[in-house]
Amino acid sequence: MTPFLSAYFARTGWQQPVSVDINTLRALHLQHNSTIPFENIDVVLPREIQLDEQSLVDKLVTARRGGYCFEQNGLFERVLREVGFNVRSLLGRVVLANPPHMPPRTHRLLLVELNDERWIADVGFGGQTLTAPIRLIAEEEQATPHGVYRLINDGQDWVLQFRHHDHWQSMYHFDLAAQYQTDYVMGNFWSAHWPQSHFRHHLLMCRHLPDGGKLTLTNLHFTHWQDGHVVEQINLPDAGALYQLMQERFGLGVDDPKYGFSLTELTAVMAGFETHPQAGK
Repeated sequence: MTPFLSAYFARTGWQQPVSVDINTLRALHLQHNSTIPFENIDVVLPREIQLDEQSLVDKLVTARRGGYCFEQNGLFERVLREVGFNVRSLLGRVVLANPPHMPPRTHRLLLVELNDERWIADVGFGGQTLTAPIRLIAEEEQATPHGVYRLINDGQDWVLQFRHHDHWQSMYHFDLAAQYQTDYVMGNFWSAHWPQSHFRHHLLMCRHLPDGGKLTLTNLHFTHWQDGHVVEQINLPDAGALYQLMQERFGLGVDDPKYGFSLTELTAVMAGFETHPQAGK
């Protein structure tokens, strides 16, 4: 086992043997979702997000932080590759908010080829992300621990959808074209710096739970979901309560010399959100 995998497995609490098979892929996927939270704290602080391998390890593994798609799926791609999977990243165009025009490629996801089958893995789409890989096959409903998904195909274009109550909601479009590190760097820069990016105007966090529940945070509003229903809601009174909840409920590390952040820094960010509650809408 490589030093990287040893550190990653310690970070996620993984204690099982690994094999290059679908059961391992599914288990690793859910374990990642359950232990490394989705979060955009560096965008709102603001800090630059680096995508090189060492930065991803230092932040998400050593410092016990989380991240968004470029970081989450970048790290998970390396994990799968070192375990022995045939995996590469793709880029998608997010349409969850039904934009009037097709948006740029700002979402990183993974394509895994295993035993002559292709699978989509994605640990970085926040509250609606996959928590299990799904087969790259059109018009087939596929269950995951946290919802039912399907893929639509039109020529080279694929669309990932999830079942939302009684209808299907599109999440993002993607194709299977080869992508390069520079493509991820550009998409990451756009996501973090474009003035209208929702990552710039809201503090967002999510951690999926092994039992099918999930924890979400939007600014000072915390929600615990179970089977699609709200079982707990908290409107946090201040940044101090937020700082504590991030550590206790999301398992977020805050003390690292480089990737940690202080209550003072968080308080300044949240004061800006409270002053401009409609920002980004």
